[in-house]
Amino acid sequence: MSSVRVCSRTGCLLPAVATLTYAYSDSTAVVGPLATASEPHSYDLCEEHAVRLTAPKGWEVVRHEGEFSSQEPSTDELTALAEAVREAGRSEPVPPPQPEQRTGGGRRGHLRVLPDPVNR
Repeated sequence: MSSVRVCSRTGCLLPAVATLTYAYSDSTAVVGPLATASEPHSYDLCEEHAVRLTAPKGWEVVRHEGEFSSQEPSTDELTALAEAVREAGRSEPVPPPQPEQRTGGGRRGHLRVLPDPVNR
């Protein structure tokens, strides 16, 4: 059972419902739905702080449209996750690399170029 994540704002103990990330190259702050896992360079926000967030002059804030939901995943989200896992399991496994054959003496290098499997 996972614990409820709380808002990253100092002194706020409300449950987090949104995640704030920064796109520094675009001078953009992005407030989206709560990420499935806490990331080191993102900030969890409660609904009040997610809605009231402002950015420095010259920066743009991009917000999730609609209401933020609680941390409990919906059945639609769980179904989508299960389908993604099933799809990943259906893909063909990658064959293990064939052992390298030596031709004569000498030291075998630890790096080698492999042929592109698509262009064989």
